Amino acid sequence: MTVGEANALQCGGNCGAARAVRRELWAVRPSNRSLGVSGKLLRKIGRITKITQDQEGLAVPPGQFVTEKFPVLTFGSTPEIDMRSWRFRMFGLTGHEIVLDWREFTSLPSVTVAAPFHCVTQWSRLENTWEGVPFKEVAALAEPSGDAEYALIHCYGGHSTNVSLDILMGDDVLFAYKHDGEPLTKEHGAPLRLVVPKLYGYKSAKWANGIEFMRRDRPGTWEELGYHMKGDPWKEERFWNELM
Repeated sequence: MTVGEANALQCGGNCGAARAVRRELWAVRPSNRSLGVSGKLLRKIGRITKITQDQEGLAVPPGQFVTEKFPVLTFGSTPEIDMRSWRFRMFGLTGHEIVLDWREFTSLPSVTVAAPFHCVTQWSRLENTWEGVPFKEVAALAEPSGDAEYALIHCYGGHSTNVSLDILMGDDVLFAYKHDGEPLTKEHGAPLRLVVPKLYGYKSAKWANGIEFMRRDRPGTWEELGYHMKGDPWKEERFWNELM
């Protein structure tokens, strides 16, 4: 089984199988810095540049390979979203629950962020421009409690991902509706996706529609399948420790 096939494996009673696949893929790779199975995938999607990890000033995390394209890796099918009924809900440990429609959300102050994108399957796209609303601008509306330390980002299609508020409140984190000057495509998360440049791409949840503020960390969709709870690419936090 390839990495792509493993990523497409849905839980639905198959979580054990998915974790077994992760163990198998990790075991057969020669090393985190070798091309391996993910490199074979990259050869299919476009030009890649092998990264030598001891280069001074290298701006790519260990084990990553650079591509100029932006591959699509999706858990399950792409949801169909009716913008007339689109809503963004903030709840959990907040001063009050907030629900925004698309007009209200996109009328919030926006920013443009230039940042790399690092996929857990070992490819990196270094030049990206994202436009959208800063996470902290959105969160401020709900006035999260001082007890809230984590957030679970909810998405259309039943997807979710967990991220600490310390990371989410960074100046480079936003809910994006444009990428490289163009509206997001459905496959890349339209109408709205979270973008967290400091973490692997599975933390940049597509089709975002809510924030749940939490006291304790709780795994999201990819994390339930064995991906790391934190996902720091510079520490190669790809999978749970027991899968490595």
